[in-house]
Amino acid sequence: MIKRKKMISLLLVLTLVSGMFVQTYATEIDDTKKKAEELESKKKAAENEKTSLADQLKKLTGEMEKTKKKISAKEDEITNKEEELILAKADENEQYESMKKRIRYMYENGNTGFVEILCSSKSIGELLNNAEYISRISGYDRNMLVEFQKVVTNVENQEAELKKEYKELQTMQDNLITKQDSVNELIKNKQSEIQSLTSELGDTKNKLAQLEAAAAEAERKQKEAAAAAAKEAQAAAKKNTSSSGSSAGSAGASVVSGNGTFTHPCPGGYISSGFGYRTQPIAGASTNHKGIDFAAATGTPIYAAAAGTVISAGYAGKAGNLLVVSHGNGLLTYYMHCNAIYVSAGQKVSRGQNVAAVGTTGNSTGPHLHFQVMLNGTPVNPANYL
Repeated sequence: MIKRKKMISLLLVLTLVSGMFVQTYATEIDDTKKKAEELESKKKAAENEKTSLADQLKKLTGEMEKTKKKISAKEDEITNKEEELILAKADENEQYESMKKRIRYMYENGNTGFVEILCSSKSIGELLNNAEYISRISGYDRNMLVEFQKVVTNVENQEAELKKEYKELQTMQDNLITKQDSVNELIKNKQSEIQSLTSELGDTKNKLAQLEAAAAEAERKQKEAAAAAAKEAQAAAKKNTSSSGSSAGSAGASVVSGNGTFTHPCPGGYISSGFGYRTQPIAGASTNHKGIDFAAATGTPIYAAAAGTVISAGYAGKAGNLLVVSHGNGLLTYYMHCNAIYVSAGQKVSRGQNVAAVGTTGNSTGPHLHFQVMLNGTPVNPANYL
């Protein structure tokens, strides 16, 4: 009887201890669930922030593409305006040269020619008409030169404004790139945070599963112990007892070559692209080739095709280092992508003079000279002059 009472007491103690374990597990499970919920909330917030950052990045990318197109369009506008400026300067130069010739003629022939014209008048009306005609010639030259100078100034101002807008677009693009880098870094950091939260959440869920399994096992043992104690109490007369289960646990000399109107501008090179239609060599390049390309090693001499006046000499966007020479009567020659230019604007050059060197500046696929001939503002085939 005493033995049975001891057994019942032991079962009751096991039931009590199992209950304490169940309560402990319940508290720890609640704490672990709260931690898991907090981690889930943090992970969801981080994922939402990452999505928001991704949307910002997409928007920035779209803005960058738009700005890139605007920059490309502005480059084309600047190139066209530079072309317009060159032609305006050529017109100004030709008017200036014409006026100088007429002034020189007046000085070389003195005023007697005008006196003779006036004295030969047969009437006062004719005299006045002749005097007015001479005055109009001189006034016309002055007025035309002033008009051409106004055009040049106007085009220069337009070009300056375009370059200002281009610079603003470049600054905008640089700022967008900086923002893009910043957002990419934030996304990278947010992804690391999400990975860390995911890992911690996984560990917490594993711990929660283990706690729930352990609590279930403790509850099972508690129930078994309670059932065994009740059974033992009810079957005090029986001798069998039940036990609880175990726990689980510089420039060269002049060179003149060829028999054409122009001397060859680059006898050291070979034709790599002719005048007219061609397949697009690089993205953004025109399929309507306005000149002839002479491929040659960097530094190969470039010679003036004919005597003339340098209209422009300097960097010009897609054309790279550009040299333009006016030969009068609306005829211009262009020398693009130069590595070096040996003359300056306003300078007179002679036929075959070494004026530049071959390069690959601007929009270029390799060292070459783009030689272009313009007649009254229209590109013509240079082969017709060589």
